[in-house]
Amino acid sequence: MSERLFTALTVVSALGTGLVGGVFFAFSNFVMAGLARVPAPSGIAAMNSINVTVINPLFMTALFGTGLLCLAVGVYALFNWSMDGALLLLGGAILYFVGNVVVTMLFNVPLNNALAAVDPASTEGAAVWSRYLSEWVTWNTVRTVTALAASAAFIAALL
Repeated sequence: MSERLFTALTVVSALGTGLVGGVFFAFSNFVMAGLARVPAPSGIAAMNSINVTVINPLFMTALFGTGLLCLAVGVYALFNWSMDGALLLLGGAILYFVGNVVVTMLFNVPLNNALAAVDPASTEGAAVWSRYLSEWVTWNTVRTVTALAASAAFIAALL
């Protein structure tokens, strides 16, 4: 891979990780707080709608396409360990892939599925919603921090 292409992949990875981190920041910072302020059935309905709507080509490309780019950058850094910034590149790649792709699949998606399975107007729905708000935001905050840290690592490596 040429140095120019690798630099471009790193720039796109920095932008992708920053974009995804910003989306997750918005959810942890004010979207979920806003949903927590409405009655549980309304919050559940709104979040379930968001969880269906988010599965679209643009967001999936941002989240998982960035994950693939990070894997490529990380592998390149491993095979070119002596280059400047290799540790930052590998660290950024691992931070994003584990902190966003893996956390999404192991924690946020199962929480979303559990929320979708309850009757929003039931007592069980209210209990699931209460746990969901706490657990989902915790894991989303992990995604926020790791995505932004990965972006910072890629930028630092480029400098």
